[in-house]
Amino acid sequence: MTGWTSRVGKAAATTLIAGAVGSVALIAGEAIAAKGRRYAKPTMGLALRTSMGPVHAPKLRLVLLGDSAAIGVGVEWLSETVGGQLARMLAEGTSETGERHVLLSSVGVAGSRSTDLATQVARALLGDKPDVAVVLIGTNDAAGLRVPEEAAEYLGAAVRRLREAGVEVVVGTCPDLGAVRSIAPPLRQIAGILGRRVAKAQIRAVTEAGGVVVELGRETGAVFRADAGTLCYDGFHPSADGYRVWAHALYPAVEEAAMSAAV
Repeated sequence: MTGWTSRVGKAAATTLIAGAVGSVALIAGEAIAAKGRRYAKPTMGLALRTSMGPVHAPKLRLVLLGDSAAIGVGVEWLSETVGGQLARMLAEGTSETGERHVLLSSVGVAGSRSTDLATQVARALLGDKPDVAVVLIGTNDAAGLRVPEEAAEYLGAAVRRLREAGVEVVVGTCPDLGAVRSIAPPLRQIAGILGRRVAKAQIRAVTEAGGVVVELGRETGAVFRADAGTLCYDGFHPSADGYRVWAHALYPAVEEAAMSAAV
């Protein structure tokens, strides 16, 4: 009995080891394949500026900071970006606020991580101070395997600096990376786990720094998982529909921030 148990144990161990090696090889292969795919590139440069709404209406300066989401990689028209869609909704206003003249800009840079936000904050605060800042960051922190708490510290520092300058801040946390289609399971599931860890750390850091958090993964992940049309041709960056989903998730907090800035 002892010999039989020993043989079964050895066989089980061998099977587990073989399975683990196979899984590592599979994940490594998927990572290489994902890295080699053709991804969307920025089409509007590093900074985007426009205005929306009647010129005679009260002004609202809105700036976006962060990674590719802050400049709209994956779409061709400014109106399709998160910033463009938020600016349109803010310009239309509500029955309480009326119309606004929204001055939209972005200092985001594709590929940015939270460590890059200090430079973006400095650029955002040059010249006329923005009223509201929307920060979209976290995907590259997760993909780069940064320690979530460490990345969140840089985000918190950026939020704190903006708040000290009198800017209202809304942060869209790391989105649901388990919804991307440019990578296959099980790497996709791993990406989802990493993204959720980053988002959890972001929530704490942003709240402590005085910013407002919108949990993009929790609020919009199900939509992205169910509808492939929310992603552009590369299966990674959002499409116009995807950015619209994000914009509508962010809008209540951004509208409230805009009202606070006007007080």
